[in-house]
Amino acid sequence: MDPTQQKALNALESFVLLSKSATSPRSAADLVNQATSAPNTYVFAELLQTPNVSALKAASFEYSTYHTLLQIFAWGTWADYSSIPNLPQLSGPQAHKLRQLSLLSLSTSPSTLTYPHLLQALSLPSVRALEDLVISSIYAGLLSAKLNTRSQRVDVSSVSPLRDLRPGSIPTLISALDSWNSRCVSVLDDLEIQVREVKQKALVRRKREERDEAAVEKMVAEAKKVVPANPPERAKLSGGKRGAQEAGTAVGEGNDEMELDEGRGHGRTRGPKRGGSGGLKNAAKRMMG
Repeated sequence: MDPTQQKALNALESFVLLSKSATSPRSAADLVNQATSAPNTYVFAELLQTPNVSALKAASFEYSTYHTLLQIFAWGTWADYSSIPNLPQLSGPQAHKLRQLSLLSLSTSPSTLTYPHLLQALSLPSVRALEDLVISSIYAGLLSAKLNTRSQRVDVSSVSPLRDLRPGSIPTLISALDSWNSRCVSVLDDLEIQVREVKQKALVRRKREERDEAAVEKMVAEAKKVVPANPPERAKLSGGKRGAQEAGTAVGEGNDEMELDEGRGHGRTRGPKRGGSGGLKNAAKRMMG
C-alpha cells in the first residue's frame, strides 16, 4: 500500500471509532467537520459508511448538507462544492485540503494542469497562491510534480491513491482499463512486428556479408596460385643477366689475351680495348634474345 494512503487511513481510524458515539445528527455533523479539518485525513469512504454518519442523509436539511460535504471530500472537487448551494462554510484548513484533493483529480489530464485552468477550477486569486498549493501538496506526499513557470504548467509525474471512488464509477473505470489494455496490446503487436523486421534485415545483412567474405577468400586463394609462378621467371631472367655478364667477361678476357699475344709478336704490350663493354652488352642482348 502507498505510504501516504496508509497514513491517511490511520488518521481516519480514530474518527471511525468516534462515529459510534455520535448518535445525534448534531454530533455526527461535528464529527464530519473534525475529520475534514484534521491533518493527514484524505480518504473518507469508511467514515461515510458508518451508520451514524450515513444517517445524516435522512436528517434535516441543516445536517444533511454535512453528508453531502463529506461526499465531496471523498470523491468530489472544488467545482462541485462551488456548484451546490447552501453547503456548510469551509474553514481555512478545510478549503486548503479540498483544493489539494481537487488538484489530485485534475492531474488525470495534462490539459487541466495549466495555470489558467487551475486558477479557475480552484478559485485561487493568484499564481503565487497556486504555486503554494502545489508545493504544499508535494511536501504532503499527495503527488510528485514540478512547476513549469516558463510554460505556465504543472508537470505531474505521479499521484497518491487518495481519492475514493464515486458510486457507480466502477463500470466507467472498467471501460477505461479495457481501453488502456487494448492500446497496450496494440503497441505490443506493433513492437513485435518491428522486432521481426529488424531480425529479418539482420539475417539478410549477415548472409550478404558471409557471401562477400567467401568471394574475397576465393579471390585471395586464386591469387596465391598465380603469384608463385612469377619468381622462377624472375630467377630465369636474373640468371640470364648473370650469364650474359659472365660471357661478356670471358669475351673481354679472351680479347685481352689475344692482344697480349699480338703484343708479344710485335714486342709491346697493350691494355684491354675500350670496346670490351660493348661485347658485354651484345652478349647480354643475345642471352635475352
